[in-house]
Amino acid sequence: MTATTAGQMRRAAYALPVALGLLAVLMVAALGVGDLPLSPARIWAGLRHHDELAATVIWNIRLPRMLVGMAVGAALSASGLVMQAYFRNSLASPGLLGVSSGGAAGAVVAIGLGWATVSLLVLPVFAIVGAFAATGAVLILARRGSGTERLLLAGVALNALLGAVTSFVLSNFTLSYERNAQIIFWLLGGLEDRAWIHVWIACPVVIAAALLWPLGRAMDLLSLGGAEAQSLGVDVRVLRRRLIGLATVMTALSTAVSGTVGFVGLIVPHILRLLVGPEHRRLVPLALIGGAAFVLACDLLGRGISVRVGIVTSLVGGPFFLWLLRRSP
Repeated sequence: MTATTAGQMRRAAYALPVALGLLAVLMVAALGVGDLPLSPARIWAGLRHHDELAATVIWNIRLPRMLVGMAVGAALSASGLVMQAYFRNSLASPGLLGVSSGGAAGAVVAIGLGWATVSLLVLPVFAIVGAFAATGAVLILARRGSGTERLLLAGVALNALLGAVTSFVLSNFTLSYERNAQIIFWLLGGLEDRAWIHVWIACPVVIAAALLWPLGRAMDLLSLGGAEAQSLGVDVRVLRRRLIGLATVMTALSTAVSGTVGFVGLIVPHILRLLVGPEHRRLVPLALIGGAAFVLACDLLGRGISVRVGIVTSLVGGPFFLWLLRRSP
């Protein structure tokens, strides 16, 4: 056993309690920080409706925003973990297959055509449809190829195409100020004005994550290579379909409720692998908790400097990505 492996095993022993403690602190901060600062005692009173002003702020504004942020962070982080195992590449992330771009493009089209005003559900539905359509297109384009390489190239090409669709809507549709603001929200990513309907839309992330955890050992074997995993009894084709399906569902739902929030699926899984090692049954719950904590922390920072959470994650993720590129052989 190497010194690195021994250190990872020691850190893994207390990683989960530390992650849960950090998430709890950030949840309290998310409920207490804002134009009306709330102490922990007032937060507790507001949650029990013993303080009507605090209850109104918490239940109508801050609690839905916090829960959506946690769901988005958990979904993107878990999706990144899946894709890094699928592609055997630590630089893989949920935006790789065009899922996030597809969701954003679907929402932008709905806004540009004016359909988003019909119902509050129209925008998330279009985002989900766009995300699934993007992934389906990539898989169709790549099915005749040799595997991962063709899939990656198809994702890059589709990302460029979806970006062109979004640019076309912005440049050729005469949009009101309100529609332009909606489009900017989806493109930049944010948690402002989230309501309980967005919480319910994001709830299936929990189901997807529960289905992902039993696949941990198979993901460990897949990380060794497709042929090696197959020889050890893993049905690689079925496993890859499940992983792509779950990653798409989680990324699509997160995009549907928050717009495009980048780099979460790159940063959190990569740091966790460095800290606790490559075992996926250990990494899956940590990725969910770590992703939720990371987005809450970025949202709190964004509130302090008055920018959206998607901008903060990009400001953090861009330099991190460049650092990874420099370290890569």
